[in-house]
Amino acid sequence: MNKPLAGALLTLALVGSGVAPAVAASDAGAAARAGASAQAPAKVQPKAQVKAVNFAGTVALSNCSGSVVRTASSQPGDPALVMSNGHCLETGFPPMGTVVVNRASSRTFSLLNSAGSKVATLRASKIAYGTMTDTDVSLYQLTTSYAQIESQYGIKALELQSARPAQGTAIKVVSGYWKRIYSCNVDGFAYRLKEGQWTWKDSVRYTSACQTIGGTSGSPVVDANTGKVVAVNNTGNEDGGRCTDNNPCEVDQSGNVTVRQGINYGQQTYQMVPCIGPGSQLDLNRPGCGLPKP
Repeated sequence: MNKPLAGALLTLALVGSGVAPAVAASDAGAAARAGASAQAPAKVQPKAQVKAVNFAGTVALSNCSGSVVRTASSQPGDPALVMSNGHCLETGFPPMGTVVVNRASSRTFSLLNSAGSKVATLRASKIAYGTMTDTDVSLYQLTTSYAQIESQYGIKALELQSARPAQGTAIKVVSGYWKRIYSCNVDGFAYRLKEGQWTWKDSVRYTSACQTIGGTSGSPVVDANTGKVVAVNNTGNEDGGRCTDNNPCEVDQSGNVTVRQGINYGQQTYQMVPCIGPGSQLDLNRPGCGLPKP
């Protein structure tokens, strides 16, 4: 997993400030291509409408990243939800087969604005949902509503996309903990992603530009064109190990194992959307809900 904290500072030191964020690398590539074609001007094409992706609506946890999220049907007066990883729960990693629902919590989250500056401290009333079985996700219900957050701080929640993302989709992994944005694409999907005792289904595999590190766990994975959340960042193969802790492996439908050292992954979130009902209440029996039940 992209460890909540253990090893994160060491990893950052090893990565070093000399490694430019993926956004900067993309800009440099664009500049090079522009220079190469300077002698043969291309036709001007209309610019596509692209949703700006920044830190607004993301949060920093004590050990991970996260985001304030809603569905398209969420109402302004509904209690706001914060999404992160199941392995970021303050109660520790839930064992395989464990699903946490409606457990009291007073955990706090640092709400960030578009520039990545802290503007407020949000507080949970409960862990609405948390698991590391089939997926790796947690949802906290807050003591404040979406309307209160928007009116007091001018920040809107990120919307969860209700459809499965497509291969090749341009994405951004937005870490509130590190205040860093990674840019890459959806490289494909792992039928099963196995790491130690945990197995996750239909995980999103990133292209190599998203070199996420410890502390980025729980970051929203945002479609760069729509601004909607398509996954939650959770792990990566650090050392080339085979299906061990911090070294997940891919297992296909025939049981073949593939190890991709240096490649990182997220868990899709579209299957969670139907589970969220009126008042931000989770109902695992709602039609279309794809989250594991206790």
